[in-house]
Amino acid sequence: MFFTVAFIVVQVFLAIIALYQFVLSLFGFKKHKSRPKQKSQNSFAVLVAAHNEEKVVGALIENLKAMDYPEELYDIFVICDNCTDATADIVREHGVYACERSNDKQRGKGYAIEWMLKELWSMPRQYDAVVMFDADNLVNEDFLSLMNDDLCAGHKVIQGYLDTKNPDDSWVTAAYAITYWYCNRLWQLSRMNLHMSNFLGGTGMCFDSKLLKEMGWGATSLVEDLEFSMRCVKRNVYPVLNYDAKVYDEKPVTFKASARQRLRWMQGHFNVARNYFFPLLWAGIKERNLTKIDSAVYSISVYNTLIGFLLTVFLWIDLIVPADNIIISIYSQFPYWFVAIIIACSVLPFPAAMLVEKVKSWKMYAHLFTLPFFLISWWPITFYAFFTQNNKVWSHTEHTRVVRIEEVRGK
Repeated sequence: MFFTVAFIVVQVFLAIIALYQFVLSLFGFKKHKSRPKQKSQNSFAVLVAAHNEEKVVGALIENLKAMDYPEELYDIFVICDNCTDATADIVREHGVYACERSNDKQRGKGYAIEWMLKELWSMPRQYDAVVMFDADNLVNEDFLSLMNDDLCAGHKVIQGYLDTKNPDDSWVTAAYAITYWYCNRLWQLSRMNLHMSNFLGGTGMCFDSKLLKEMGWGATSLVEDLEFSMRCVKRNVYPVLNYDAKVYDEKPVTFKASARQRLRWMQGHFNVARNYFFPLLWAGIKERNLTKIDSAVYSISVYNTLIGFLLTVFLWIDLIVPADNIIISIYSQFPYWFVAIIIACSVLPFPAAMLVEKVKSWKMYAHLFTLPFFLISWWPITFYAFFTQNNKVWSHTEHTRVVRIEEVRGK
């Protein structure tokens, strides 16, 4: 009886979280007008994190140098972090700053950013804001102009719209692309419309320099973006989404490479949940602050995935093993039509997000049939991440797709 009640309670908890996210997503279907244009006035230090990125870093630098923003108002710094290839040489050939770092003990993007910021603060020229990209990215030419608009409007931490530069490469990259469209529209935009905090995505990020100096970076986990997001919310600084500022990220082509990348994300996510869930939850309850409560709930989404996986496994074992069933699925107590509605509410948001995002490729819609395999694969990855969450070794994702911004926009 105890186990039966416990499983019912857990299922009800997960159902409430799922309902909360579904209701939240409904606010993402409406897109407000873009923010007012401002005069170009903020100076930017554009940081590019790179580890052995000789194949792709040149294309990004060419892309960044062609920004439609006054060239005297921004400088490009490439963090050549523990590179053993020609990344630094290629960076210098393109006429931008190659900042070489070697540290075998503190490896990973978070440590590299922290080191670079200290270097930046000691330079003669100081900048109004810092923008961060990954070496495999491409970005629309108006990115800095849009960041300038938000900074002039008083925003301190801004996240651009994350898209995929190679969605057609495989069913894995297509799954990433669909997931990004869904998250941008029904996770990020919905929170922006409700004036809640957005979450940083690791690239295409802009920070007010004064805030960075005051806070320090301090985000050195395997998911430095999520960690810094939580640090901001804790300090009542809420990152915002600039929906028009598009960044294109290269995604792993193979399932193996994808699994390795997502394992790192989940390992880091467990670490962030452990450090920030309770402080944000208590602060949200005490202050009656829904944004902090929402961020706390978001921080433990990794546990929702883990528990959902375990519940599914236990339910199947209970059904297969010839014995009295002690696990009851709450959904078995509802009529079939109600269960069908629940399934539809879980599935339809993905094609709905693609429609409102004006995705035109029929191949991408066809990949909705392979998307479930990608989504289900999060379960065993998260399960393994739970037992390896103390791993702090950064797993590098190799990038090889030399694509120009004109090719991406032409798709």
